[in-house]
Amino acid sequence: MKKLSLYIVVIISFMVGSSCKKDTSANNSVPESPTQTGATTELSWVTLLPTTSFSSYGTYWNNLYPWGSDHNGSARMRSENIATSGGVLTMTAYPGTVSDKPAIHYFSGTCYAKQQVTVSASWPKWRVSGEFQCPSVKGTWPAFWLNGANQWPPESDIMEFKGSATCWTNTYKNENGQWSSVGTTISGPANWHTYTAYLTRIGTTSNVSIEYWIDGSKVSTQTGQNFVNEPLNLIIDLQMEGSSGTPGPSGNTVMRARNVTIQRSATL
Repeated sequence: MKKLSLYIVVIISFMVGSSCKKDTSANNSVPESPTQTGATTELSWVTLLPTTSFSSYGTYWNNLYPWGSDHNGSARMRSENIATSGGVLTMTAYPGTVSDKPAIHYFSGTCYAKQQVTVSASWPKWRVSGEFQCPSVKGTWPAFWLNGANQWPPESDIMEFKGSATCWTNTYKNENGQWSSVGTTISGPANWHTYTAYLTRIGTTSNVSIEYWIDGSKVSTQTGQNFVNEPLNLIIDLQMEGSSGTPGPSGNTVMRARNVTIQRSATL
């Protein structure tokens, strides 16, 4: 009987211990790299934009820019230049002009997430990530970026190609009231690559530290001034010419995206 009682006690203790473990698998993401200690792998992430969002595009995304169809390149953005299939977003640009604006040389696509990113005291850490196939020839200007929803700045460019194989990660304004920009050469930008930013509030200030990662390797850490409590729109666009040079391609240009996500954490 004593042995039986001992067995019962052991079994009950095991069951109680197991039931007390917190299951965070629904909210935790797998880091891009086991060495990703700078962005910490032990956080409990809450997913606000799921990686499957392109399979329910209208639920999670809006077409065009938050402010309209044009920006600082030569492309007029249109809904018909965006398509989704199998969880992949495709934007296609091709030559075209419009009578009301001679500076328009292309038709292309852009969209922005309905879910915004807002670093705050309650949610001091955010993760924004996505996989992309990007054009990199002269006159092509694909980007994956965060832009102030109420005012500009702030801005964080998680991925930006400007007519070459260099991916630019940029922050405005930095702690000196200027741009921070770091270029990283990408082998085969037209292949799938993962681009990620971690935004973390610095102490109790209004500034954030932004870690930029490409394919699981950290390429830059920059400081964003006055980012806290400023809602940011997440934008994907295939802009043309502008900072990427001119003339652009004479035929079709394609950019693809998949597994784009927004997550946040209440702990640092």
